[in-house]
Amino acid sequence: MTPAPGGASKPGGASQPGGPLAGIDLAIFDKDGTLIDFHLMWSDWVRALADRLADAIGDHRLDEVVYATLGVDDVTGRVDPHGALAATPMARIRESLQDGITAAGIEVTEAERAVAHAWHGPDPVLLARPVTDLRRLFQRLRDGGTRIAVATSDDRRPTERTLAHLGIADLIDLVACADDGRPVKPKPHAVHWLCGTLGVAVERTAMIGDSPADLAMGRAAGVGLVVGVLTGVGDRPALEALADLVVPSVAALLPPG
Repeated sequence: MTPAPGGASKPGGASQPGGPLAGIDLAIFDKDGTLIDFHLMWSDWVRALADRLADAIGDHRLDEVVYATLGVDDVTGRVDPHGALAATPMARIRESLQDGITAAGIEVTEAERAVAHAWHGPDPVLLARPVTDLRRLFQRLRDGGTRIAVATSDDRRPTERTLAHLGIADLIDLVACADDGRPVKPKPHAVHWLCGTLGVAVERTAMIGDSPADLAMGRAAGVGLVVGVLTGVGDRPALEALADLVVPSVAALLPPG
C-alpha cells in the first residue's frame, strides 16, 4: 500500500492528540492480535492444518509436529508469545513445518507433497474481527495530527484485504508486510522504512503490538514509545519487559474529546 493521496496524509494544522499517544507523529500498529482478534483468525487454522496433514499422509497424525512447530499448546490452544505463530512470516512457517515433518521420519518428497496439500491461509475477511471501533480510533488520531501505519508479519495480499474489509484502509498512510523483501520482526527495518518513507522522525513514532517481537522491533528501531496490548498472544509479564506502557487494547489509545 502506498501513501494514499488526500485521505491518508497528515492533516494540516492539526494539534497533537492527548492521551497515551500525545506528542507522537506516527503510530505503527501490528495487525493480528492488535487490531483484530488473533485467536479467531488462527486457532481453527492450526487445527485444520493438522487435519489436512493427516489426510495427506494417511497412516498417522503429526499433530505434535504441527503444534510444536507453530508454538501452540496442543491441549489449551495457547500460543507461545515467542513462538512461530506469534510473529513469523507464513513462508518461513511453511518451511519449518516441512522440516519438522521430515525430522519425524517422513521422506522429503512426501513431506513436500503433504504440506502442499495441507497448506492454506485463514480467510482474511471472514475471520477479521476488530478489537474495537478502529475507524473511530484512527480518525480521532489523525484529527489530532498522528499518522497511521501498519507493520505485520502477514503477507500483503491478505493484509490489504483485511484492512479494506475493516473499512480503515483509507486512514492508513503506509503498510509494511512480511513478503515485501525486508528483514522481518524483531529486526527494525520495517519501522525504519515506514518512518523514512513518511518523513517522520523515529523518536516521534510509537510501535503498538501484542507480541514480544512487535515490541522488540520498536525497541531496536529506537521509537519514542513502545506500547503493548493484551488482546493477542502476549501476556502482561512478557510485554512489560519490553514496553513503556501496556494497555488492555488499542481502545485505550483513543484521544480524549
